[in-house]
Amino acid sequence: MSYDVIIVGGGPGGYVAALRAANNGKRTALVEADHLGGTCLNRGCIPSKTLLRHAEIIEDIKKAENWGIKADNLTFSLKDMFARKDNVIATLRGGIAYLLSKGKIDVYNGFGTIHADKKVTVQTENETKQITGEKIIIATGSQPVVPPIDGLSAVNYHTTDTVFDITEIPKSIVIVGGGVIGVEFANIFTSLETKVTIVELGDRIIPTEDEDASKVLLKSLKEKGVNILTKCQVTSVQEINGGKTISLFTTEGKSETLVADEVLLAVGRKPNLAAVSELNFKMDGAHIAVNDYLETSEKGYFAVGDVIGGLQLAHVASAEGLTAVSNLDGNKEKMNYNVMPRCIYTNPQVASVGMSEAELKGKGIKYKVNVYSFSGNGKALAMGEATGFSKVMIDEKYGEVLGTVMIGAHVTEMIGQSSAYMYLEGTVDELAQMVQPHPSLSEVLLESANALVGKGIHS
Repeated sequence: MSYDVIIVGGGPGGYVAALRAANNGKRTALVEADHLGGTCLNRGCIPSKTLLRHAEIIEDIKKAENWGIKADNLTFSLKDMFARKDNVIATLRGGIAYLLSKGKIDVYNGFGTIHADKKVTVQTENETKQITGEKIIIATGSQPVVPPIDGLSAVNYHTTDTVFDITEIPKSIVIVGGGVIGVEFANIFTSLETKVTIVELGDRIIPTEDEDASKVLLKSLKEKGVNILTKCQVTSVQEINGGKTISLFTTEGKSETLVADEVLLAVGRKPNLAAVSELNFKMDGAHIAVNDYLETSEKGYFAVGDVIGGLQLAHVASAEGLTAVSNLDGNKEKMNYNVMPRCIYTNPQVASVGMSEAELKGKGIKYKVNVYSFSGNGKALAMGEATGFSKVMIDEKYGEVLGTVMIGAHVTEMIGQSSAYMYLEGTVDELAQMVQPHPSLSEVLLESANALVGKGIHS
């Protein structure tokens, strides 16, 4: 069978690319070895955010005791929680399958091996098929990194691929890695009254994000009972009488031992390259190298999503998929990574877009910054969600919005405003003139903007 384009990988980069290609009149095939939706839908974004919603409700119920609302004998059913999570996943999977069918896209359920002659061999459970494409888009995604820790192979441990398979709430868990994934799972498990310890090699949690936001999140997690150890490396793991003994070594040269029921590895992800093992692509470290137009070093082969590294986020993969499809016929559309929002769905949430203060300083860019606390926001106080702040950074000369950092309630829903302003190259003057609804959390952006132009109202 011959196609205009074959997309290998049915995650947010691949299936979105397939839908756009078909809509553009391309005869399209999509190859997926597992479930449609990829890591994001099946083992990442959606299941974790579903459970984080459960965690949020549990925290609200406990908080309500101080508001004159009593709820005695709070109990948790992990079985029912996971059933709801599975139902959400099944609904979204079905939606993707419907869209692909509606778009008349041929879906091959099997492992795809990509060859140098633009042929793809699909190995299904019962047979082998070979298809040919004029163009190929590689969207094979990534998998959890398992670090070389002594004794780990002899221990039952979890990664983000397996943690959703647990059958009971653990009494204690050690999470190796204090990045985005680690802190989100810490939030989930501590709400379920699990004793949680995060072990982070760096000097702070969420090390790629704003340092001030990191400090606020650290304080919040500690207040919830999460034990956080930074500048620590796990050196060995042993399983003794059903429990795990985790040995640590600090950067100060000290040793420490932890004991827990479960261990979750959250130290990053690596690209899935098995499908392209026959091809001699130019690489960018462990990832497939692409140019500004998402073309690989081999003509007619494009790559998107986690397999090319960079911002390993579902919405970035989707944007890359759409850009790659636009460039199939020789267009020269580029990705604009500067306006890609980054979100962490803890409670409080963290959201950012554009450059951080550290990046601005590192590049020698002259900027102005304003920080406005949610403790001065009426809606936040009414909600009992006064933790956090909004930080807006602008170009000193022209007032162009260069970056926004937010930590607080529902900030992942608000960061799109800053993304839009940056995409449109908006200035702080325009942001200050926008009328935000009152009372609303988004008023923090209005306050920061007005303060930056010397017209602060409540700041």
